[in-house]
Amino acid sequence: MMGVGKSAVGRELAARTGREFLDTDQLLQNRLGRPIPQLFQVYGEEAFRQHETSLLRSLEPGTSILSTGGGIVIRDENWTELRRLGVVLYLKASPEQIIERLSASKKRRPLLEVEDWRTRLRSLLDQREPLYRKADLVVELKDEDIEGAANRAFEAFSSRPDPPRAEEGA
Repeated sequence: MMGVGKSAVGRELAARTGREFLDTDQLLQNRLGRPIPQLFQVYGEEAFRQHETSLLRSLEPGTSILSTGGGIVIRDENWTELRRLGVVLYLKASPEQIIERLSASKKRRPLLEVEDWRTRLRSLLDQREPLYRKADLVVELKDEDIEGAANRAFEAFSSRPDPPRAEEGA
């Protein structure tokens, strides 16, 4: 979900593991030449989501850490692409934590450009929570800073059992 620290935690996790860090929002901005709020304004949400899907399809599995926009989960075909790319991790924060972080942030969130953005945020979170829960791993954030959240994410990945090999009938 927006405001949980996906990009910051992803960068920290990438630095810690020596992996490349990729962010779908940044990749889309580079591809389309506009900041995310302008992309929503110019193209609308549905077209923006199509661009997200196209971007996911263009990526190759590898050893990178990929941070995505919070709405990428709403399209079923994106789940196929996310799983093709690797292990999916959901950073879960409470609505109160997210509201606190977004209140302090200078970054504009296109879907929250409404008068009562807190109610809108809670509604989006309620709609998306079942989709986020489809992730391979869930890390419930408490009051950790970025480094602490990255530690928890790293531990979740590290303690995950290795998937069965093809010769084992997987």
